[in-house]
Amino acid sequence: MTRLAMLIDLSRCLGCQACVIACKAGRELAPGERWVEIREVVWGRYPELHGAFVPHRCFHCAEAACVQVCPTGALYKRDGFTLVDFDRCSGCGYCVEVCPYKVPRLVDGRVSKCASCLDLVQRGEEPWCVRTCPAGALQCGTREEILAEARARVAALKDRYPEAQVYGETQMGGLGVIIVLPASPETLGLPAQPQIPPLAIWKGGVQPLSLGALALSVLTSGIAFFIARRRHLEEKQNSQNHGE
Repeated sequence: MTRLAMLIDLSRCLGCQACVIACKAGRELAPGERWVEIREVVWGRYPELHGAFVPHRCFHCAEAACVQVCPTGALYKRDGFTLVDFDRCSGCGYCVEVCPYKVPRLVDGRVSKCASCLDLVQRGEEPWCVRTCPAGALQCGTREEILAEARARVAALKDRYPEAQVYGETQMGGLGVIIVLPASPETLGLPAQPQIPPLAIWKGGVQPLSLGALALSVLTSGIAFFIARRRHLEEKQNSQNHGE
């Protein structure tokens, strides 16, 4: 199975918002809804200041907490991306609570986040955000190709940005969005080692076990009730027979 990924090179991003507009228009998003946001980050001390535009969007985690807690199967994985079946979304908000990147939102009672442009990629086209990027900061391809490109770009940045690194190779089981960082993740507002929240673990593992234990308890109690009732009826019948 092919595992796809997106490349985002923060050293090339101009903050032009072209990807934001293209995504909104191409995916025909409702007013007030957007799947890509760009945030500006500045670090260092004057006069040695540096800046970067950091995207806030779904990172398509391999070990996606949102998928683990979704009770309806509206969120699911395919080819490395986290897709959404909007018709199945119940608007429970579990995905909003557990995402370590705080990406999903509820808009008009359903989840709102990047559902990927997998349909376009499968037709041999580029995602809306990629095709409109004027600086070559965005790419889409197989995860192996994207990782190789990201490592090459980081190597070329080391002289200018000593802390340059590839982000997403291992985080959350490996992200479907690989980012070329010119500085440390913490400097750019990204968790170095994001964790699956306890709620996701409970929903995905402990809760089913608890429900199973509850079902077993109910079943056991029911069996015990019927056995006790049967014995009671037998004793009552024996008492009546002895009375006769």
